[in-house]
Amino acid sequence: MHLRLLLRLAFLTTLTICSPAHLPAQQRSVLAPAPEWAELERFQETITRAEFQRLLDEVYAPGGAAKDFIEVREGEAVIVTQLRPPSKWTLRFARSDGLRQPVPRFWKPRAELPAAPPEKPLEGLHIAIDPGHLGGAWARMEERWFRMGASEPVMEGTMTLRVAQLIAPRLEALGARVSLLRQALEPVTPERPATLTKAARAELQRAGRPSARATYTSPDDPTRGSTVQWQSELLFYRVSEIRRRAEIVNRELQPDLTLCLHFNAEAWGEPLAPEFVPRNHLHLLLNGCYSAGELRNDDVRFDMLVKLLNGSFEEEAAASAMVAESLARETQLAPYTYTTGNAVRVKDNAYLWARNLLANRVYRNPVVFLEPYVMNSRPVWERVQAGDYDGLRMVAGESRKSIYREYADGVVEGVRRYYARDEPGQ
Repeated sequence: MHLRLLLRLAFLTTLTICSPAHLPAQQRSVLAPAPEWAELERFQETITRAEFQRLLDEVYAPGGAAKDFIEVREGEAVIVTQLRPPSKWTLRFARSDGLRQPVPRFWKPRAELPAAPPEKPLEGLHIAIDPGHLGGAWARMEERWFRMGASEPVMEGTMTLRVAQLIAPRLEALGARVSLLRQALEPVTPERPATLTKAARAELQRAGRPSARATYTSPDDPTRGSTVQWQSELLFYRVSEIRRRAEIVNRELQPDLTLCLHFNAEAWGEPLAPEFVPRNHLHLLLNGCYSAGELRNDDVRFDMLVKLLNGSFEEEAAASAMVAESLARETQLAPYTYTTGNAVRVKDNAYLWARNLLANRVYRNPVVFLEPYVMNSRPVWERVQAGDYDGLRMVAGESRKSIYREYADGVVEGVRRYYARDEPGQ
């Protein structure tokens, strides 16, 4: 992911919607709906204290990030639902594994799927595919666009849609029902930057910029991040778009698994003069590793608890591990290693990391979130320039499949092996 964008997203995670009062009734992430805490009543006595504590400490809030918001007692957890004025909700634990209530959820874990014939191992499974970003005419705005000289531009959202279109029919051939969250180089949210200027101005005012400029002059404008235009664009493609996709997943499709397709990148310097980097790698992201600052937002605490209580983690970890193994074998990519505190390794797997992203948080089912390749490494760039093709070609000094088919092959085989109950390493 582009370094400049990472810095801006770090700023975005601190944004909240506040009422005019000095002490807001709710503290929420930007554009987040008010959490419906009553929805969590259905999780009463569905999890033991030991399991809740383990997931909190090892996956979702390591390092005591939730200590100011969640008090774990012997038979219950007392959870802050609102900071001002203080409000709390109590989760009762199951007294033992044998006394757990059934976990309410719209998705089916692998263990609950009906037996499928070997030739159709995905029969009975519903998979949503989320081709990350937008691409096309939106790629420059969302900073998923770069060009080396007079070459074809690299547009992540265009590339992820191509991979999704290759994956979908192959999963269907294996018996799955497949839904694409977008099928064109267009947003699914009805919002546009122009409809979000009021929210953008409010965020800039909250951040201490009440007199922000309306527009920026160019992609190289060093002050563009403090303009209403930039903030409106960010709310459009990075927040409103993802939240609309979450509504489709959670309310309309309700799939058993969501595949979030991305391509990675590293800092490429100035937008108009990008540079190659020598690295190329692969990793997958599970939801987790919330910071104390993120958990101050009422909606974020709520979203974290939904993921924790509905059992997403174990299914995400198992499916992601199998896809990572297959994709690593297909691509021959080394694992990426985080050196920052916003991610933790999952189950000692070099390719799996827990990190709190909007998409893997607000999709209320298991998510396999893929970040293969470094688009601005020379070999990957050359493969992107070669486009999509059948069979093998000499590209970047090697005989390789098209990058899109290699990506698709790795994902399809990993999903097939997971639901066919193949053993890892086979």
